Amino acid sequence: MVNKVDRVTSGIPGLDKLIEGGFVKNSANLVAGTTGSAKTIFCCQYILEGLKKGENCLYLTLEQPEDDIMQDVSRFGWDAEFKKYIQAKKLMITSTFPTSVKELSAYVLELVKRNGVKRFALDSLSIASMSWKSNEDEGKLRVNLFDFMKNLKKTGVTSLLITEIPEEKLKALSRFGFEEFLADSIIILHYLEYAAGGTPRSLAIRKMRRTDHGNDIYPMVLTKDGIKITAAKKDLVL
Repeated sequence: MVNKVDRVTSGIPGLDKLIEGGFVKNSANLVAGTTGSAKTIFCCQYILEGLKKGENCLYLTLEQPEDDIMQDVSRFGWDAEFKKYIQAKKLMITSTFPTSVKELSAYVLELVKRNGVKRFALDSLSIASMSWKSNEDEGKLRVNLFDFMKNLKKTGVTSLLITEIPEEKLKALSRFGFEEFLADSIIILHYLEYAAGGTPRSLAIRKMRRTDHGNDIYPMVLTKDGIKITAAKKDLVL
């Protein structure tokens, strides 16, 4: 008998049917992409889905002030909703600038446990890792990131961790090349520019443990209500 895998809905129309109903509960998932590929919006939409389901959520930004996140979501009219949930103590949007993975881990785990957080988004793992890598060797950094993800999952939280793909390494899955081996899944967001006009976005599911996921490249559109995934476009070349 196959054990049932509990799922956490993404809040992204069209995505859950490609991943057997949602992200694996208590998993740590990478959202990877280049600048402008809508990684922040993707994660905010995921957080909003949890809030609508009555879950406590945490959005931690290591790059922008909290006000910038609110401005980002205002284009979809989510700022009023986010403010409502913040006042109700269901949502926490906060920023910090940790000097090490261990410092980040301690900060996040304390907030998650104290507030009963069920959904967590980190924006972004790669920005912080750039400074960490200068202070620790790659092997130690990898071990500490693994421990961070493992301890996150022990709390029962389902996490999205943004990682930046450098423009000069478009075939990479992350900035340093080892984050993807530590995560339970990798969602890649692409932003492709064409001289003939248009800037089509797309999504690919590179891996997802315990999931029979879609293997195509799926067009992704930004609507007035947020991100939406449409049918696969097989002739789209990365």
